[in-house]
Order: sequence, then structure tokens, then C-alpha cells
Amino acid sequence: MKLLVACDGSKTSLRAVRHAIKLAVSLTGTTRISLISVHDDIALRYASRFVGKDTIEEYLRDESETDLAAARKALDKAGIAHDMIIRRGHVAAEIADAAARGRFDMIVMGSKGRGSLAGLLVGSVATRVIELSAVPTLLVK
Repeated sequence: MKLLVACDGSKTSLRAVRHAIKLAVSLTGTTRISLISVHDDIALRYASRFVGKDTIEEYLRDESETDLAAARKALDKAGIAHDMIIRRGHVAAEIADAAARGRFDMIVMGSKGRGSLAGLLVGSVATRVIELSAVPTLLVK
């Protein structure tokens, strides 16, 4: 089974990683987990004219690696094979696209991340991923 776990560095996304670990351990056969971190770069497009595109790329990669650090540590401790996918763009659309292109069996993500107050009950990114993706999505509280 291939699981795509969305991580934004929030406590809820780390709970989603821990739940994915439990799933991987309980399933028979090989389970592969891919962690995905997506940063919306719209606000930084203007800044790239002043600091350069490479600087923005490096900044976003550093941010993604920071967001994924605790998740990677938990997966390493559990002895579960994993890889990282780092993207930039519209967060929900990039998660849905990665799930489809990678032929994942399931998306696992926190019900709320670091987003704004727009999605108090279920986060706006989680809601949008469910709308955009044909891949089953498990939301973790």
C-alpha cells in the first residue's frame, strides 16, 4: 500500500504521521509512505524579483525540510521506509496532483493545519483536497 502523508509541521500533521505509522504496521505486505510538504509561493513571487528565484527555492526547500523533520524522525524510529515530496504552489491542488500521479492508495492528513481561521471545523486545505482528489483521504484529528 502506498500512503501519501501531508505534513505542514503542525501538531495535527504529526498526529497524521503517527496514524499512518500505525496503519503501516497493521497492514500485511509492504507499505510505503511518502511525506509531502507544499508551500504556497504566491506571496514570494514578487520578492523573487529582488532576492532571486534560487534564493526563494532554497528558502522554500528549507521550510519544507523543517516541516518534515519530526515526521521523518518518527518514521525512522518506527523503521518504516519513506521518501519526501517537496512542491510549491496551491497546497491542496499539489497534494491531490501528487496523489494521482504517484498512484497512491490513500492520502493521510491532519484535519486542520497551520491555515487561517477560515476552516475552524475542518481545515480549508483538507476540505479542498477531498474535493479535488479521487484518492481516498483519511483526516486525522
